Order: sequence, then C-alpha cells, then structure tokens
Amino acid sequence: MGMLDGKVAIITGAGRGLGREEALAMAKEGCNLVINDLGAAFDGTGDKAQVADLVAEECKKLGVKAVGNYDSVTDFYKAKGMIDQAVSEFGHLDIVVNNAGILRDRMIFNMTEEEFDGVIAVHLKGTFNMVRHAAEYFRKRGKADPKLKTFGRIINTASDAGLLGNIGQSNYGAAKAGIAAFTLIVADELKKYATVNCVVPMARTRLTTDATPKMVGVMSSKSKGGMDVFNPSHFAPLVVFLASDSARRVNGEVIRAAGDKVWVYRGWHTVKRIDNNGAPFTPQILAERFRPDLLKGLPQKPAITGVASELLDL
Repeated sequence: MGMLDGKVAIITGAGRGLGREEALAMAKEGCNLVINDLGAAFDGTGDKAQVADLVAEECKKLGVKAVGNYDSVTDFYKAKGMIDQAVSEFGHLDIVVNNAGILRDRMIFNMTEEEFDGVIAVHLKGTFNMVRHAAEYFRKRGKADPKLKTFGRIINTASDAGLLGNIGQSNYGAAKAGIAAFTLIVADELKKYATVNCVVPMARTRLTTDATPKMVGVMSSKSKGGMDVFNPSHFAPLVVFLASDSARRVNGEVIRAAGDKVWVYRGWHTVKRIDNNGAPFTPQILAERFRPDLLKGLPQKPAITGVASELLDL
C-alpha cells in the first residue's frame, strides 16, 4: 500500500529533472497524475510536447493513471484548465506541485525587461495561477464535505538563489523569494482546506547544468562517502511526504533537501537592535553607531557555496 494510494496530483514542469523524479516517486506510492510540461528549453523557448507524454507513460507502467498536459502555467485560464482536467480525468484533485521554471541569467546592468518579466511570469505568476485555482477548488470541495478537513496539498518550489542570493539571478531569485513569502501567506489563508509548503531543491537539473555550465563540476561531485548528493531522485521523497496524509500537520514551512540532508528555514528575522534612549535617531548618530554597534558581531550570512560544501563534506 502506497502513501498516496487513490490521490490525484498535478505536477508542473514534470517532463524532466526534478518534476519527472517527483512524478515517478509519487506514482510508486499510488498517485494518479496530470503531467504538465511545455517541453521547452531551460530558458522557456521552443517546445517538444511529447516529454509530458513520455513521463505519463513511465508513470502508467508503475500501475497508476497518468495524462499529459502541455499548457503554460503563465496563462491564468490554462492553469484553471489543468485543475479541470484533473477533476474530469480522475474525479477529484488532492495535490498540486508547482515545479515549472526557466532561467534567463544576466547581470542586472545587462538584463532586459523581457528576461526579467519572462522569469517572473513562469515562477511567481505561474505559481499564483495554479494556487489560485487549486485554492478555489479545495475550498469549494472542503465546504461541501466538512469531514475532509485539511485534505488538499500544495507544494511550491523556491531556491537558495532567492533565499540566500546568487549573482546573475536577480530575476530568478526575486521570483523564488516571492514564492516563499507567498507560501507563508497562503498557508494561513487555506489552513482549513489544504496545507501549503515550499521546498528548496539542490539538485542536478538543466537549470543547474545546461543553464549554468560553471556548476556542472559541483553538481557531478560525490561526497566523501561516495554519495551522488545532487542526484534529483534524492529530493523527490520530501515532496511525496508533504503530499501525503502524514504531513497534514505540516503547513507554511520552507524546507530544503539534498543528498542525505533536510533543512528547515525560518525567514527574515531581526538579529540585533540598537536604541537611542527615548530620542529619535539622527543621521549623524546613525553614521556614528550603525557599523560598530549594529553590524559588528552579526552571524555570517549563509551562502549557496557553503551549503554545497556541507553536502560534499568539504
């Protein structure tokens, strides 16, 4: 008996990489699936729609039902169509995994409006589109059958590029940080009907190899113990767990997973304060006190390179 027997899920961007691994892992646990993927290149251009069908066929060989979908998450009404397709094909919907993404890296002084808008549209707007329509469905179904309680599962995907920062990815990082904040808010809004969590993968995909060739060496590295820590299959179990009934009390969390490790985040929070003895600060006082009194001794900001080193036991 699988953890997701009889469940129905939509996974966006599931034709390759992480999405494909998530789909296969969920299928092994008995989940029926709508496999969404444009079949585009890592920058969102072109299309080879058959990749969604290929993954759907792989899932069906594991004993579940699966169908392909080739629509763009950037289209508000086509996102609604994915919800409708799942319900039409399988009778209901339980899980939405927002995984679709593209990269158009550029230093900010060279970035075009199209490069910024395109990345925001797929990641942040696409996540909104899917969650908006899933939320309406979950709320309607939950109100019709109060015994279901918190039955729905929404799993969004962020990145350390947004949570920690990464040069050349101001568009992607802004979108991913936005998704994390969006998750926290929507988790509170939907808690009667669904859990909403955010996952942060560190894995070998087209976005971390084809789009960023300088990462190929790191992403192919093994730990001292010989583990292929960036293999995307290691990330999928976290998504399966969050999609299951076992995670019904996990809500509004941002969680990273890679290799043999899982981390939980806590977002922006104050780490130090200075006071001015009941009087407003002046610019001059701030100039005098800001660095020595407020910034001195702060914990070092974490970096993506530090996380990779931790995984590789460096």
